[in-house]
Amino acid sequence: MAKNPERLSKKTYEAALEPMQLELVQMSRWLAHHQKRLLVVFEGRDTAGKSGVIRAIADVLDPRRCEVVALGKPSDLERSQWYFQRYVPHLPAAGHVTLLDRSWYNRAGVEKVMGFCTDAEYTRFLREAPQFERMLVDDGILLFKYWLCVDQAEQEARFAERLDDPLKRWKLSPVDVVARTQYAAYGEARNAMLKATHTEHAPWTLVDFNDQRRGRLTLIRHLLDQLPDQHVPEEAISMPPLDGPPEREHYPRGHKPLPPYEPEED
Repeated sequence: MAKNPERLSKKTYEAALEPMQLELVQMSRWLAHHQKRLLVVFEGRDTAGKSGVIRAIADVLDPRRCEVVALGKPSDLERSQWYFQRYVPHLPAAGHVTLLDRSWYNRAGVEKVMGFCTDAEYTRFLREAPQFERMLVDDGILLFKYWLCVDQAEQEARFAERLDDPLKRWKLSPVDVVARTQYAAYGEARNAMLKATHTEHAPWTLVDFNDQRRGRLTLIRHLLDQLPDQHVPEEAISMPPLDGPPEREHYPRGHKPLPPYEPEED
């Protein structure tokens, strides 16, 4: 995979991200105005950067119209259901966005590589996934699927960072520790998945995430460019003047806010 000459600085990244986030807000307004439904699938190796780009998108959207879905290990009851069933309740309603932090493609990745599904279940998934997605698209859902690419050396550096950082260690699961030795196997599983499920109605888009900041900008720009002109005039909001000077907050007797936090001096 071709490398960028240097990583994007935080200052450059934030300057480029801000106008895109304004466009994301316009996109959300467009979805609500036209009652469209947007479903975005984020897939990739462990540490690829899925949660970071999802956060960059969701942070500026109305949480009542944007759902971030990151399902955990299926329960015994869920394992007895149709495989796609537990994802269906999270499909977006009119005017809403669903961002899937991993998706039904778990079966083509971790379940296949780690032996969590049978060969028959895996083969049936590769056959059924395009059919399932065809139904979603035919029903009017705007479906986009992104695979975040990361080289093994970069993945190893991110694993080490998570191990050393107590604020990120929760991201390391026992499965991650075992799976990191299966880089080639995950690559083979990804390639088979792309071959079977890259369709005209639901194509895959691969994004280089060796530089996560650059990758986020690339993905968000692509997503915005796939949608029609999203400009919807904002409804004018008029703030009437107050009748008098601003009032101070008053509380019932015996109730008062906590004292403000003061950092300890060195």
